[in-house]
This record gives sequence, structure tokens and C-alpha cells, in this order.
Amino acid sequence: MRIGLVYDLFEDYPWVPGEAPDADAENEPPETVEALAAAVRALGYVPVPVGTAFDLLRRLDTLELDAAVNIAEGARSRNREAYAPILLEMAGIPCLGSDALTLSLSLDKAWTKDLAVAAGVPTPPYRIYASAGDVDADDLPGPFPLFVKPRYEGSSKGITAESRVDTVEALRAQVDRIVSAYDQDALVEPFIEGGGEFTVAVVGNDPPEALPVLQRAVETTTRIGLHALERRGLPGRTWDYALEGTLSPALEKELQRLALRVYAKLQCRDFARLDFRVDATGRPWFLEINPLPTFAPDGTFAILAELTGRTYPDFLADVLARGFRRLGLPLATRRRAG
Repeated sequence: MRIGLVYDLFEDYPWVPGEAPDADAENEPPETVEALAAAVRALGYVPVPVGTAFDLLRRLDTLELDAAVNIAEGARSRNREAYAPILLEMAGIPCLGSDALTLSLSLDKAWTKDLAVAAGVPTPPYRIYASAGDVDADDLPGPFPLFVKPRYEGSSKGITAESRVDTVEALRAQVDRIVSAYDQDALVEPFIEGGGEFTVAVVGNDPPEALPVLQRAVETTTRIGLHALERRGLPGRTWDYALEGTLSPALEKELQRLALRVYAKLQCRDFARLDFRVDATGRPWFLEINPLPTFAPDGTFAILAELTGRTYPDFLADVLARGFRRLGLPLATRRRAG
């Protein structure tokens, strides 16, 4: 069976003059595609590299695919993650991962937070600002420090050490930066600190499974997650970092429970990654979800493979196998490595 791989490499990003330097941060290195291809082969299928959603559009009539794995991000639209799933759905080609509606909705951090609240999952209150002039000092989402980020981006795009603000003047300056550089609203919420930052991968369906929780290091001055400050598109700099808080068994269980509730509420499928911060009292707060997570060899899923003593292609093959089973596709018999 032929399984299409739809993806955006860093070299595929369609740059335009004046765009933010981290605009391509959600795209992937070739190693990610190679890891997916190896996992697909481990399941007994033939991987077919397709390229971007626009490549898919041009080649759709000639590809002869039985199914597809989509990690394509698109660019400059809050609907961009839906491009490939919609094309595949229209062509009648089954696709692993969440559908177009879930991908578009979850890219909007405000709507996602509203649904998390409806699911009984705590998330920091927020305000949306279309301009710095909209900031009302008497109607903020909470006390300082506050945190400012783009409404429709992932992979920490738009976040810098200055995203944490302590004054109204700094808040307005960061809102203006986001609106100007990313051509979208800014989302502002209280900055949660004291108990650490954590990420939870969820895989599978009926029922889904929350994998072991990973704790993230934070920068020692701002307490912002180190991964956000060392990402692509930012000037190289050496940061001091530490672990904040402790991941106890009870906290891990609660983070997994909350992650599964958000995953179910958004009707995610096959895989996702969810981010949380914990306050000084030990209470977890949901920040955002990515149903189109990276499968890069240095990302969350690769770290989980290493922690469980398995090769990454074998671990990733089991993640993808859950999606192929949902689609009703036959899997080759194989021996688990590790």
C-alpha cells in the first residue's frame, strides 16, 4: 500500500518581504520526513514523499495513494493546517491525524481555551487585542506578569524574552509587535509560574493514551520555557536554565487526565501534544494543544522513544499504527524492537 507523506520543509517556506524572522519555525528538517518514512516502511507500507499541500494539489490526480500522513503547516492563514486534510478528504484518500476542522480550531488559541473551559480544564483567562490602542489598563486578564503571544501560531512563534511583561507600557509594546509582525491579534494571559512547565503527548483512539509527561526547562530570569527561547528564528544566545517544580506521580496523573479531556473535547485523532504550566500551589493550567506535532528526531516523540529504550522508527511506527487501525488498513506483522 502507498502512503503519502505531506510536509513542509524549512526550504519550502514561501517568504515574503518584511515577514517575521521565525515565520518558518513550524516547518521541518528532512530528518523528520526520513523518520516518518522509516516508520511507514516498518509497518509494511511504501512511503511516497509528496511535499507541501500545494504539491499535493498539483499531483493529486497522479499519486495513487491508499492513505496519507500529513504534517504540512501551510503559511499565513488561520486555516493553513487544514489545506492538506481538505484536499485528501475531497479526493477520498484517508488521512492520519485530526481532521481539518480540529486543526483550524486548535490553531486559534482563544477558541481552544474556551473549549478547554467548557471541558472543565483550567486555563488562564485571556484578552484578545487587535492593536496596542485596545489595551485597557482597567480591564486586563489578570495581574502582572502577563504573557503576550500571537493568536494563530504554533512552535512558539512570536515568543521572545520580552513576551513576559510587567507594565502596561510593555504590554502595549508587545501587542504592537505581534500585530505588526504577524498580521494577527495578540492573545494576552497571566503568566503562570512556580510549579514548572510540562508537555503531554497523547496518541490513539477509543480510548486514546496519554504518554509519560515530560518536564521542560525554564530560563532562570524570565521563567519562560527554554525551548521557546532557543528555537529557530531567534538570534543565538546562551541562556541560564533550570527545572521549576517537581513532577510527582500525582501531578503526572492529573496532567494526563486533563490532556485527555482536551484531546476528547477537540475531537483529536491519532496524536497530539499539549502544553501546561503549574502554579506555585501545584495547580496545572492548560496553555495550548498541537494536533499537528513535530516528529523531528529531537522532538517530544523521539525523547519518549529514548526514555522507553526503543529505536525511534519503531516507536513512531507504533504511534502511526494506531491511526492506520482507525482507518481500517491492514498492518504487516512485525517484531517490536527495544
